[in-house]
Amino acid sequence: MSASPQTPQSFAVRRIGRINWMGVWTMYAKEVRRFWKVATQTIVAPAVTTLLFLAIFALALGGGGRTTWEAPFSAFLGPGLIVMAILQNAFANTSSSLIIAKVQGNIVDVLMPPLSPGELTFGYAMGGLTRGVVVGIAVTLLMLPFVPLTLSHLWAILYFGVSAALMLSLIGVLTGIWADKFDHTAAVTNFIVTPLSLLSGTFYTIDRLPGAWRTMSHFNPFFYLIDGFRFGFLGRADSDIAVGVAATLAINAILWLACYALFKRGYKLRY
Repeated sequence: MSASPQTPQSFAVRRIGRINWMGVWTMYAKEVRRFWKVATQTIVAPAVTTLLFLAIFALALGGGGRTTWEAPFSAFLGPGLIVMAILQNAFANTSSSLIIAKVQGNIVDVLMPPLSPGELTFGYAMGGLTRGVVVGIAVTLLMLPFVPLTLSHLWAILYFGVSAALMLSLIGVLTGIWADKFDHTAAVTNFIVTPLSLLSGTFYTIDRLPGAWRTMSHFNPFFYLIDGFRFGFLGRADSDIAVGVAATLAINAILWLACYALFKRGYKLRY
């Protein structure tokens, strides 16, 4: 007797649609779990380091009894340090994620799934944004016992805090795509991110700068982020807040389109 033919198995086909929601969520969750698993290194350590900056500049260097804009110097300094921590950690998350994947050769695990360039950009950018915001919240909570932070404009705190995290997250994506080795990402950190952070009015008002340096500060996008974020607490700013909103919105849009274009082209990602 001949064997009866086997009935072919039927497989359910998942329809993705215009947006791969499951893929985007998986991508975002991977990025968040990546830094959350080592929270002591990625969240606690930056928060403690920021408090050391506060102690040095507000106490050890004689800032304890000083005032800026008729507010205690620590209240002026605190928001700037929070944004600086957000900037550095949002950048570190995305740039390190991409360069590690490229160096270890597992970037293919991200490129092979049915994820569009826009979905890849969103997943990486939101992961870096989340780390930046989480670090910012951690720094704020640790500062509260020592810094008299007051709430003046909540919208400015939310907008400029999120904008800062998004901007550096996107810059980190661009750096990770461009970089071929860890030295490249370190160079961007040391020669671009850190100098722009320190020269953005974190520790001083730009009113005290000479004319040429004051003008140059207005070309530093980090200045608008810190100035706007500080405005949310103190209700006073060095620049026009409307200009800061427009500038940061435009820069983030340009950075997003640049990341999208590089993912779509596969620049330094497909060999």
